[in-house]
Amino acid sequence: MEKKDEEIRERISNRKGSGSEENVEYNVHKADSDLDDPDAGLSEEEKAEIDKKLVRKLDLRLIPWLCLLYLVSFLDRTNIGNAKIDGLQEDLGMTNGQYNATLTIFFVSYSLLEPLTNVLLKKLRPSIFIPIIMIGWGICMTCMGLVHNFSGLMAARWFLGVAEAGLFPGVSYYLSCWYRRMEFGIRMAIFFSAAAVAGSFGGLLAAAIAKMDDIGGKDGWAWIFILEGLATVVIGAASFWMVYDFPDEAKFLSVDDRKRVIRRLAADQQSSAEHEEFKMDYFWASVKDWKTYTSAVIYMGCDGSLYAFSLVNPSLYCRCFDGLLTKYLSNIRGTGYSSTRAQLLSVPPYAVAAVLTIAVGYIADRTHQRGICNMVVSLFGIVGFSMLLGSQSPGVKYAGTFLGAMGIYPAISNTISWASNNTEGREHLLYPDSRPIFSNACPFKLKLAKQNPGVYKRGVTLGIVIGWGNLQGCVTSNIYRGDDKPEFYPGHGTVLAYLVLFQLGGSVVQYIMLRRENARRLRGDRDGWVEGLDAKQIEMRGDMRPDFIYTL
Repeated sequence: MEKKDEEIRERISNRKGSGSEENVEYNVHKADSDLDDPDAGLSEEEKAEIDKKLVRKLDLRLIPWLCLLYLVSFLDRTNIGNAKIDGLQEDLGMTNGQYNATLTIFFVSYSLLEPLTNVLLKKLRPSIFIPIIMIGWGICMTCMGLVHNFSGLMAARWFLGVAEAGLFPGVSYYLSCWYRRMEFGIRMAIFFSAAAVAGSFGGLLAAAIAKMDDIGGKDGWAWIFILEGLATVVIGAASFWMVYDFPDEAKFLSVDDRKRVIRRLAADQQSSAEHEEFKMDYFWASVKDWKTYTSAVIYMGCDGSLYAFSLVNPSLYCRCFDGLLTKYLSNIRGTGYSSTRAQLLSVPPYAVAAVLTIAVGYIADRTHQRGICNMVVSLFGIVGFSMLLGSQSPGVKYAGTFLGAMGIYPAISNTISWASNNTEGREHLLYPDSRPIFSNACPFKLKLAKQNPGVYKRGVTLGIVIGWGNLQGCVTSNIYRGDDKPEFYPGHGTVLAYLVLFQLGGSVVQYIMLRRENARRLRGDRDGWVEGLDAKQIEMRGDMRPDFIYTL
């Protein structure tokens, strides 16, 4: 790829602008004046060491707390599956259809608001927006433990979706404003692995909390909601101090470190976007971009499968364990025993999925082959759900849940990284002299006129992709019906279709289309797109500039 980059640089340097004797200026980030470089005069080795320490500082300050937030978020939205096997449906007198409706209503409010949340994140600042929504959904979760009927649970689930809508797209966008393209994937994978940990931890926690049955006159399933909701409120309150704003104003960084972060983002054709003004051009640029829709299709397959898997699995494990008990432990079989062990059986598949999610993020960052990674893990999921469909053995079914988790969880973070990498910025630095501009009045803030305009487009694109994917929860939360016990053929078949048609099929289609487009750009077929344009007009084209090489 470095050789191809050299070819593009040479071709661009020889191109003439229409009606001008001067070369077309593709490097719209070039400084008009000297840049205040905090590392000027240092050797390359010293600069590399400073950069390594800076990234380590960012990782320690940002990633652990954000992972905790998403662990809590995913735990709170899916613990209803654990509550079900501890008697939620029976105690509230709900039919199978009503229970599924409580799952569906969450995804309606959650998905409808997601495309808008990144705009709110920018307006209110991360250190304000994220803690507020966390406290809100913690209150909703606590209220779920106080309801007495179907209507109350429906209302609580609706507002839970409203409050939780901003976290995942917001953090996805937020991290992309801190890290370079080839650093983003592994961080996104670590962040999303918290969802798999939540599935594992949720089973253990639910098994323990369910033992509080009848304490304070509350059922065990009610205590699951109450205690987890109160914990969320506490963590949300702490987030006012633990969540930081964008790099331009992050208080844990010195002025020199802020400069370094912004310089390395500019070198990767990005900006932190803290002070970028929203324009409808960014919205329409996202809506008109074909990659928005192919990414949405892929994420549709990932998220549809994810919610089916995470919401139904406690019941599925109960079925698997029931079968194992019948075959091997019939003399100690009991309802409470089976319920608790079913919760515990959910732990290992999620733990394996968490490890693989991080591994795939690392591999995709190093190889720049996110599409191939998506295709490979999709095959794991396809085999796993084929085992669930085709076997009557509880042991084989349980093994299938491992492969199912391995096929779903890594693809979520990898797909988001893929979409982010291919929106606005670039993977490969074609212009090594790119430099950010700093204002005299505020030495660590970029001048607006010189910023790359596509960060808002990235935020809109991620909102659309994630919102459409999460809307699939309305479908997959209804495919595992109580009437289909014990084999759940319609549910397993639907998830298998999502994996084959959307997750795998969409990845193949997008990979081929991106590969062909890269070939056209490398041949110079797209150079005519910028004939006669000035630097600002070229800048506004974002990832549609002919020098932008897509991640495959």
